[in-house]
Amino acid sequence: MAAHPNRLLASLSTAAFAAIKPHLKVGELAHGDVLAEAGSDVRRVYFPHSGVISLVVELNVGDMIETAMVGRDGVLNASPALDGKISLNKAIVQLAGVASAIEVDRIRKIAREFEPFRSLLIRHEQVLFAQSQQSAACNASHSVEARMCRWLLRMRDLAASDDLVLTQEFLAQMLGVRRPSVSLIANTLQKAGLIKYRRGNIRLLEIKGLQEGSCECYGTVKAHYERLLGG
Repeated sequence: MAAHPNRLLASLSTAAFAAIKPHLKVGELAHGDVLAEAGSDVRRVYFPHSGVISLVVELNVGDMIETAMVGRDGVLNASPALDGKISLNKAIVQLAGVASAIEVDRIRKIAREFEPFRSLLIRHEQVLFAQSQQSAACNASHSVEARMCRWLLRMRDLAASDDLVLTQEFLAQMLGVRRPSVSLIANTLQKAGLIKYRRGNIRLLEIKGLQEGSCECYGTVKAHYERLLGG
């Protein structure tokens, strides 16, 4: 039997996966889909197979800043599933894909029955919290160019592809900067031969160069995942 495309589900014991499998419903994640709203009741938990979901904070002036990403190595809405049903973030699909969804009440029951599964969900929430803290420090301390390199590398890890369908408008929103800044830096990275950008598509050409241009936060966030969720 092939491993499940979601890393967390693939790591479950045979018994735990057998308990959760009948309740999983596979569906498409379309770019721009809102899977949760801050302060709203959460009904479903999502385990992405592919694609990327951004956890964002919206400000009254209309700006939207990303605090964390969830992809095939994670889960969305695990915290409400364990304790309460209120989302603390807005969750929006930034890269289209596929995910398995399960009702909150159902997954809470399974987590109570299988302690290792509950522990896994708690560790994942710790990783998301650490990622949010790192993002706050990164936005305050590092250049937009370093942050963009870090962001593109993380997207590559989650998408398992060097080709990313992204507009400059969306990238600017996630980084919390204006589009002209993103356009300028994308042009700089393209001239350096690190990426190729054309009409909403970014191809990463030189990974080593992007790693050298990235801030320390890319490695730090990746290390959190490997340490807490099992390398």
